Amino acid sequence: MVTSDSLFTRHPGNPMLTPERWPYPINAVMNAGATRFEDQTVLVCRAEDRRGFSHLTCAWSRDGASNWVVDQEPALAYDGERPEEEWGLEDPRVTRVDELDAWIISYTAFGRGGPGVSLAKTSDFRSFERLGLIMTPEDKNAVLVPRRVGGEWILFHRPTSRHGADVWLSRSLDLKSWSTPELVMARRAGGWWDSARIGMGAPPIETDSGWLVVYHGVRETVAGSLYRAGLALLDLEQPSKVLNRSEEWVLGPQAEFEVTGDVPNVVFPCGLIRDDETDTLSLYYGAADTRIGLATANCSEVLEYLLGCPEG
Repeated sequence: MVTSDSLFTRHPGNPMLTPERWPYPINAVMNAGATRFEDQTVLVCRAEDRRGFSHLTCAWSRDGASNWVVDQEPALAYDGERPEEEWGLEDPRVTRVDELDAWIISYTAFGRGGPGVSLAKTSDFRSFERLGLIMTPEDKNAVLVPRRVGGEWILFHRPTSRHGADVWLSRSLDLKSWSTPELVMARRAGGWWDSARIGMGAPPIETDSGWLVVYHGVRETVAGSLYRAGLALLDLEQPSKVLNRSEEWVLGPQAEFEVTGDVPNVVFPCGLIRDDETDTLSLYYGAADTRIGLATANCSEVLEYLLGCPEG
């Protein structure tokens, strides 16, 4: 029987990336979007410099687990022209969009007004076109669905300034103008592991059973915030409808590199890759806001587990 604590296995080579591996001085690396490009795994990483401001840098690996090569320069950083990014670029998610023959990077643009959501576009992870700020502060944890649903683009995000720390959905015809948010998934009240706030992790993966979602949930404790990862399954044609949601977390701070760092006790998933040939899921996550880890799972087992979870 598949259980929540047995679904994901930490890679023996963890942590995948650390500040010491960077080609230039940084304080921390975390919360990376992930995809495959030209037979390589690309991680678009949030790197925090030694002033405390973040930018985005790409790291490359043939097998997605070893011999990482980090670019010598950031992919996206504050350029002095966009005030919404003055205090940094954070927590990227990477979505392959076949219709555009490109990847869309959604990230938190942090400025004096607070965190908002911006998009960028790339076809090679060497040059990047900013599409601009699409969600004004305070908003974050934005994830674009890989294809249109009902003719519209779908963006999951967390507009906390207006709607609370839950997962909401907005729709667009052009990736510029977005509809009023619709609630998708809310925090669970009381002692639940995801009772304080929740947010989307990696872009959802389309399966025959629905959109497979990894999300993060936070519980406030006397020792501070505790970040863990859970699972949900959304309806393919009505992505605001939650079909199944895990009652238990499937990955939480346990290894030393996850419980010790700038922000202890954090597992923050941002990147998820499915290998169709091996039916393997590779989940890349920020660990203690200092390093990047990798955990793997069998996709069929994950779906089997989720389909046995309660509805909604």
